[in-house]
Amino acid sequence: MGTHVIEAGFPVNSDAEFEAVRDIASSTQATTCGLARVVDADIEAALDSGVEMVHTFVSTSDVQIEDSMHTTRDEVVQRAVDAVERVTETGTTCMFSPMDATRTDEQFLIDVIEAVTEAGVDWINIPDTTGVATPTRFKAMIEKVCAHTDARIDVHAHDDFGLATANALAGIEAGADQAQVSVNSIGERAGNAAYEEFVMAVESLYQTDTGIDTTRITELSEIVEEKSGMGTPGNKPIVGDNAFSHESGIHAAGVIENSDTFEPGVMTPEMVGAKRRLVMGKHTGTHSVRERLHERGFDPTTEQVKAVTRRVKDYGAEKRRVTVDDLERFAKEAGVERQTEEEVRV
Repeated sequence: MGTHVIEAGFPVNSDAEFEAVRDIASSTQATTCGLARVVDADIEAALDSGVEMVHTFVSTSDVQIEDSMHTTRDEVVQRAVDAVERVTETGTTCMFSPMDATRTDEQFLIDVIEAVTEAGVDWINIPDTTGVATPTRFKAMIEKVCAHTDARIDVHAHDDFGLATANALAGIEAGADQAQVSVNSIGERAGNAAYEEFVMAVESLYQTDTGIDTTRITELSEIVEEKSGMGTPGNKPIVGDNAFSHESGIHAAGVIENSDTFEPGVMTPEMVGAKRRLVMGKHTGTHSVRERLHERGFDPTTEQVKAVTRRVKDYGAEKRRVTVDDLERFAKEAGVERQTEEEVRV
């Protein structure tokens, strides 16, 4: 699809994960990345796995330094610098993350960034590890980070407050070059910025070419849903079953006339490999029913369309799903005749 970087896993985690990262690194044209703490064994495992990029990280917020790492700020800086130097001396691209950056003392964050920059880091990733950033605040943070390093900037957002994709976009607006995203938002807790949302926002709202083959986004989402066993909600933006579905009579009538009336316009279902659907329920109007009846080969009169629509609304109001079979049954009960073969050809 043209994905630029695949962070394939945490090689030191287990033999199975090491082998998975190694296999991915040897099987794709995309840049592959291995995750590593600022620990020698982690970095060596990542380097041995054959990835082109090592992403090393360390906590920088006081709460994590004191209660998770049980160390000091000075030790954090030293370990960060040592890790970056170990990766870069091999000629491997190095990315560094000050974990929990959005809860880190601002001056200390800048101190860490300047230290790893001096050590030769290629990329600095700014993670909103606990999802507490807002777009305005995150944008200001990325602007400040950019002013203190010549490394390229990457952002990593979590969705605890439903702001992950918005924060990732704010980071790009502020000067970041890249965002870490995950298909269907799958990630720790409420997940990460969604691949499909971020890509389509950049393509459609910012009118910028990402290089991604967007027509395969729905296919990719379905593969990840199947393999992960994590279902995608129907109202999930871009890839949910309802993303391009219309039930409301007003909406359906407008879309039948011109899809831009009640869809973004700058993004169509075809752009993401999906299809527009007119679904039937208690909000369905006559325009949608007429369209669906014609699709099924019926030739209803205006009165028959109204009669079938009433049946659809009543059936849907009972919280029952109105299927195509139900529609055909309603049509037959209302005496709707099918189109002749000649009419269908025309």
